[in-house]
Amino acid sequence: MSEFPASLLPAMPYPLGAHWDGRGTHFAVFAGHAESVKLCLFDAGGRHELARIDMPECTDGVWHGYLPTARPGQLYGYRVDGPYNPAQGHRFNSHKLLLDPYARQLAGELRWHDALYGYRIGSGRGDLSFDRRDSAAYMPKAVVTDDRFDWGDDRPPRVPWADTVVYELHVRGFTMTRGDVPEAERGTFGALGSPSVVEYLQRLGVTAVELLPVQAFVRDRRLLDLGLTNYWGYNTLGYFAPDRAYLSDGALGQMKWAVKQLHAAGIEVILDVVYNHTCEGSELGPTLSFRGFGESSYYRLLPDNPRHHVNDTGCGNTVNLSHPQVIRLVMDSLRYWVEEFHVDGFRFDLGTTLGRETNGFDAGAGFFDALLQDPLLARIKLISEPWDLGPGGYQVGQHPPRFAEWNDRFRDDVRRYWRGDAGTRTALAARLQGSAELFDHDRRRPWAGVNFVTAHDGFTLQDLVSYNAKHNQANGEDNRDGTDRNESNNWGAEGPSEDAAVIAQREKIKRAFFGTLLFAHGTPMLLAGDEFGQTQQGNNNAYCQDSAITWIDWTLLEGERGAALAQFVRRLLAVRRGNRALQGRRFQHGRSEPLPGMRDVAWFDERGVELAQVDWDNGNARVLGLRRAAARDDGTVDVILLIANADGATHPFKIPQPFLDFRVIVDSERPSVEDADIEDGWYDVAGHSLVLLAARTAPELPGEPRLPDAGAHLP
Repeated sequence: MSEFPASLLPAMPYPLGAHWDGRGTHFAVFAGHAESVKLCLFDAGGRHELARIDMPECTDGVWHGYLPTARPGQLYGYRVDGPYNPAQGHRFNSHKLLLDPYARQLAGELRWHDALYGYRIGSGRGDLSFDRRDSAAYMPKAVVTDDRFDWGDDRPPRVPWADTVVYELHVRGFTMTRGDVPEAERGTFGALGSPSVVEYLQRLGVTAVELLPVQAFVRDRRLLDLGLTNYWGYNTLGYFAPDRAYLSDGALGQMKWAVKQLHAAGIEVILDVVYNHTCEGSELGPTLSFRGFGESSYYRLLPDNPRHHVNDTGCGNTVNLSHPQVIRLVMDSLRYWVEEFHVDGFRFDLGTTLGRETNGFDAGAGFFDALLQDPLLARIKLISEPWDLGPGGYQVGQHPPRFAEWNDRFRDDVRRYWRGDAGTRTALAARLQGSAELFDHDRRRPWAGVNFVTAHDGFTLQDLVSYNAKHNQANGEDNRDGTDRNESNNWGAEGPSEDAAVIAQREKIKRAFFGTLLFAHGTPMLLAGDEFGQTQQGNNNAYCQDSAITWIDWTLLEGERGAALAQFVRRLLAVRRGNRALQGRRFQHGRSEPLPGMRDVAWFDERGVELAQVDWDNGNARVLGLRRAAARDDGTVDVILLIANADGATHPFKIPQPFLDFRVIVDSERPSVEDADIEDGWYDVAGHSLVLLAARTAPELPGEPRLPDAGAHLP
């Protein structure tokens, strides 16, 4: 160790992390309550600790220094000394090697061992004991990086929100069975950016991929002991580093290359990010990074007993976004992904947690204020999962303007309607019109609600129509995990069926779900593989399954049913792109008149009669007609009539006046029907089916005069 200096050279306290300047490397890390911090250097294999060098200066809690001999590729970590007093919220332990919270690349894997814990497991004193074993041999190491990459003429697609269609996928599972991708690249960004995969997404018609967490994460010890793993990745270890498993060549440039290929196809990249909790868990968890730099800074602790964590996330800990240095960490991380990886947006897991202040959720929380005023982040898409498990955690519709929010009301109400539940017609109407009761405030637009029927958490669409109950036995928890409220219907048989009638019914219901999702106002989100019948064998909580249960089965697309459904979805997306009345650029309340005598939105029953309050109160009604009119930039007006029939019987539907030249664009009962005539002003809407009629006409009068409310809007 004599070849290294005893102390780093003096340097500025910013930027945080390790930054190579072409000559040497500047190191800085926040540890506000620490008494000393040492930089630890390792050999190229990460097995031998070469030096422990004092950080010479501490400014406002930031320890910093400069090492002229450190080059890109240098492996490093930290050891931090300070009080070990859990009762006061301090758990410093210099025997534990810590990962830099700003590490931009990781070398090696976390190997579970009791030495990773700051306290002596099995001591009888729990976390009040102190463990002196060195954890370095079991820890991944941070890597000094050279971030240079040739982006060429890469340009963010900047797809307007009203035109956005999100496609949620898992980087690994999406390509593990793709035969047209080299085997060594399957499950990585090398496969996601490959020409055949990008072409598939482009032809499907989606405008953005939303990637399940790709930031470096930990595979839980409990799951590994069961022969399982943390497949989804909601267990973050490093907020700046891509997970090594998703880089087939180990280089950061592979992810950048994949983003570049997707951008060239007009597809945006949105990252699912987990800033609400970390992989260190509760006070009984390991000391890997944040805890060792300052438990009371990085985590929310119980005010009257700081030995214990606030657990609003249900994951053991809650990141303390009331602390300015923690806000800085998250903001720096977000900017890094935008600047260095050119990502186009973020979906915030358990977003309510990010807005928690001392008195609970606050739409004006410090983190939200910092995020929304940032000039770089102002240009990207922001999506929140607007709930957590803490008090008052359900905050759908309550996030500040500029956020979009996952709308689980859409999921549940649409599922119940197509299942045939009583009293769901009014709820369906609200969801079709962008859930205005939730989002139409503060000048927000319908795109603020991200509509979905399925997502990674829960049944796939195929399973939604194939199972009445969850089947999670493979998860090792005796089928206790996962929700029991699936709002599903197996339509006659539990699981796979060879019955032609059951199969036909399931396919028809899936088409109705897709039509409802893509013709509703709001931002639609599809789950990867749903468009050709992906199944998880009834597992509605496949977070721990890195297997055929979760890997997309591309052979389904080669089958007749899968190919037909995928073609149907492509057509629905094309119809949505071409019709202004389907895109929902503004909320409609029946108060404007794009055409004389025709409000922008109106509701009808099968008689062609506009619904009155008594009709909305009829819990047994299953048929709903929605007419929308929306002006285009060229002065023409798009008019659609969307008819939903959740009853089992066919219902003739009378086209309401004024009678326009409507054409049958989509009929989920007869998917081959396209641009067909309507005879005699009536159309037979089959049971459990959705029909879209459309017309385009020139307005006879300019402008959109205001009309009094006349029952056209929802009660």
